[in-house]
This record gives sequence, structure tokens and C-alpha cells, in this order.
Amino acid sequence: MAGEFKIFVVEDDVWYGEVIEYHLSLNPDVSVQKFTTGKEFLKHLEEEPSLITLDYSLPDISGEEVLKRIKEFNPELPVVIISGQEDIGTVIKLLKDGAYDYIIKDDETKDRIWNVIKNIREKEELKEEISELKKQIVQKYDFSKSIIGNSQPMKRVFSLIQKAVTSNITVSITGETGTGKEVVAKSIHYNSQRAKKPFVAVNITAIPSELIESELFGHEKGAFTGAIARRIGKFEEATGGTIFLDEIGEMDINMQSKLLRVLQEKELTRVGGSGVVKLNCRILCATHKDLAEEVRKGNFREDLYYRLLGLPIALPALRERGNDILMLSKHFIDEYCRENDVQKLTLSTSAQNKLLKYPWPGNIRELKAVIELSCVMTDTNIIDDEHITFNSSGSIDTLLQNEMPLDEYKNRIVKFYLSKYNDDVVTVAKKLQIGKSTIYRMLQEEAAELGKNY
Repeated sequence: MAGEFKIFVVEDDVWYGEVIEYHLSLNPDVSVQKFTTGKEFLKHLEEEPSLITLDYSLPDISGEEVLKRIKEFNPELPVVIISGQEDIGTVIKLLKDGAYDYIIKDDETKDRIWNVIKNIREKEELKEEISELKKQIVQKYDFSKSIIGNSQPMKRVFSLIQKAVTSNITVSITGETGTGKEVVAKSIHYNSQRAKKPFVAVNITAIPSELIESELFGHEKGAFTGAIARRIGKFEEATGGTIFLDEIGEMDINMQSKLLRVLQEKELTRVGGSGVVKLNCRILCATHKDLAEEVRKGNFREDLYYRLLGLPIALPALRERGNDILMLSKHFIDEYCRENDVQKLTLSTSAQNKLLKYPWPGNIRELKAVIELSCVMTDTNIIDDEHITFNSSGSIDTLLQNEMPLDEYKNRIVKFYLSKYNDDVVTVAKKLQIGKSTIYRMLQEEAAELGKNY
């Protein structure tokens, strides 16, 4: 903790007070002010010392009463009771009333006070560090900086995020894998009024089905084999903040019923317990699935679907974001150069064209991996198309995730093969058993379309 550490010593024994003052004043960072009565000390309470050492047996007011007044003024102010009496019941009561510590007057008193000071300063430094980290996280998730893009689809997303930030409504985020659903969830939380409270992310697919109820709602000691102590669940961890239920579409149908009840009643019961815990957290959820379709198939409860729908935010696939691909590429290149302390790198025109033509089934996550590899592969300050390698399987399942006209499917397939065979039109034509002119015509139409948009 920076600055002077101010200690108020409240001690009616003048000699003992001077002994404590002498030892504490040996540290130049510490200032000491003595008081011999409770009334005199209380007149100076507004000066807000860093620590108070309080004699339990004062001549005018009891130490218990002085402690009460201090806690009414500032519950966070640390108070160390120093006394010659050793009644354990009194000690426990004072600690329950908010005393930071209780020290018996003996030869080790001064050493114990030093330990208390050391602990308090370390705690304050930790608090300041956490506070600074929280500020940095808020800045990091300022969505105007953390979510990069200027395409029309992303402008719509930004507009919806802004609405989500100023409201407490449940938000459902959809989009293909790798489109940045958790980044959006964090941006909403860290730009909302709940920013200083916890953000708790839960990936439903990462938790075994037999443990998910305990993970979400907590359990009591002895609730099941291995439950050796009470444990709070993710909903309680998120108290005052936000819980983010990622991949909610993968939740077991039986667990959906339990979650629905908790959301409706706004309270939960830990596994193996009987007490009720009130909910006080915002719900954000995400899925790569079409939940409405899952409802139609009977895989997702309709009542839970409407409970979670709230404000829907659909993230576009990267292939639908046009020049955002290049903006994101530049961001990842700059990030790589900064983290690896290398000279500034730029994309050649041919590299840019190659990136724009690729369908990006893995979306932003795949783009970042491809760009980082290209930064490694180049030997100059230029990243050319030969340095860009696509490793995605481009599976038919990925291709079919979004419904689109047949011609668009054809375009995607041709672009995938062109990327795979380094834009060798002859080879691609042979592989797909189509004419070269068909490929050239598709590329011309694609270029004309890009020219219109950009």
C-alpha cells in the first residue's frame, strides 16, 4: 500500500502506550497517534486511520462500545483489540463483532502487531491489484475495441450489444463455432452495471451429465459419494454478476426441467440440501444450434427456450463479413508482432485475396491460427499467399450448417478446392469435373460482387 500507514493507539496505560508507540515508530512509513480515553479517540475517528489498536478496558467507555462505534462509522476499518484479560467468550464475541484480531498483553505483543500490520498492508495491496485488474478487464472488453469489424452484419450486432448493456434482460447468443460468442458475453457483462461483480462462464458440454446439477446449483456435505464438504454452485458464484451458459443446446432434457424451475422461481436448492438460495445473477446463454429447430425436434423444452430467448443476438459467420476478414487479420498480425517482439508485418494483395476467398468454416478462431502460422512462415516483413495455409477439413457438415441457395453451395465448393490446390484452376476443374470456363466465370462474378460491396 503506497503512502503513510497511520495507526491510532487507544490505550489508557500511558507507559504501555508509549512502548507500543516507540516500537511502531521504528518504521518510517508508520505514523502513530495515541489516545488515553475512548471519548478523545472518537473525536478523531473521521481522520480514518489505517489501523486502530484498542485497549479493551478503557476508563470512560468499554472497548466493546468503542468497537461498535468504529464499525458503525466504517465497517472496513481494521481494529486490533489489545487486552490483559483472556476470557475466551469475550474474545470470540469481539471477533464476531468485527475485530480484526485479539492480542494478549505480553512480551510478544509488539511482534504480533507488526504481523497484523504486514498482513493488512498485503491485503490492501492485493485489493488495489484486483481493482486495477478489474479496470483493465473492463477496458479489454470495451466492445468497441474487443470486437473488431465494420461490416453491416457486425454493425447490427454492435447495436444489439448496446441494448443488452443498458438492460438486465436475458441474452441468447447464437452463431457458428468460433464466431466469438463468449467475447460478446464478456463484453455485455463488463460494460454493464454488473461489471464489478463476477462473470462466471459454464460450458455445458465440458461437464459430465451426472455432475452438472451439482456444478450449477452446488451441493451439501454428504449429498453423494465424494461430497466431503458443502460447495456452492456456479449460480451462487455469480451472485450480483452474470452467469454465461455456453452451449446450452447440449443440455440434457432432464436437466433442462431443473434449470427451468430455478429460472422461474428465481431460487435454487443445493443437491442434498433443503434450504432455498435466492438467485441474484443475470443469465446469458449461447449455442451454435438452432434452438427453435431443436424445440421442433423435441430435443429442447419449448418453455425453457422462451425463458432463455430474451434478447437474441445472432453472430454472423466470418465468410459473411467481407472486409472484416482483413481487419481481423491485421489485428492478429499486430498482436503476434507485439507478443513476439518482431518487426511489423503486412499482407500482400495476393494474400488478402486468398483470405477473402476462403469459406472459413472455423471462423475467427481458425483465422487467428492461420494468421499466426503465416507470421511464422514468412522470412520478410511481407506475408504472401504462399505463407497462408488452410488446415480446416471443410467438412460437408460444416458446409451444410447454413441453408443457402444451390449456386452458393457451388461457389463455396469451388473456392474450397481453389484454396486447397493453391488456385490451380486446371487441377480444380479436373477434380470437380467441370470446365475451366465455369470456374473463371464464378471468379469474375465473385470479383464483381466484391467490387460492388467494397
